[in-house]
Amino acid sequence: MHLTRIDEAPAYHPPEHFDMRCLMLQGRDAGPSDTLWLGMSQILPGGHTSLSASPSEKFYVVIEGQLTVETPEGETILRPMDSCRIAPGEARALKNKTNRPVIALLAMPLPK
Repeated sequence: MHLTRIDEAPAYHPPEHFDMRCLMLQGRDAGPSDTLWLGMSQILPGGHTSLSASPSEKFYVVIEGQLTVETPEGETILRPMDSCRIAPGEARALKNKTNRPVIALLAMPLPK
């Protein structure tokens, strides 16, 4: 077993993420992993990402707050314990349009 305590989780700073604090919980800089890594984003009110796509599949799970996810097809709101999959190459933007922080988990495959 590999344990990462939240107080020891390494921060990372992805481009085009604004008013967000991102932590690695498992994999990458947070420890060993064979196939995926797990991150957590804390998104302040008004925080957001740019609308962009990546070659990796992404899974988001909202733990706290209300997260707006925008894709070329439109916007949807995720509430606690709601989740979504973003397909490889699918553009997405994350937005906190509320006055309360959002906490969301992110799971992605490791680069090959």
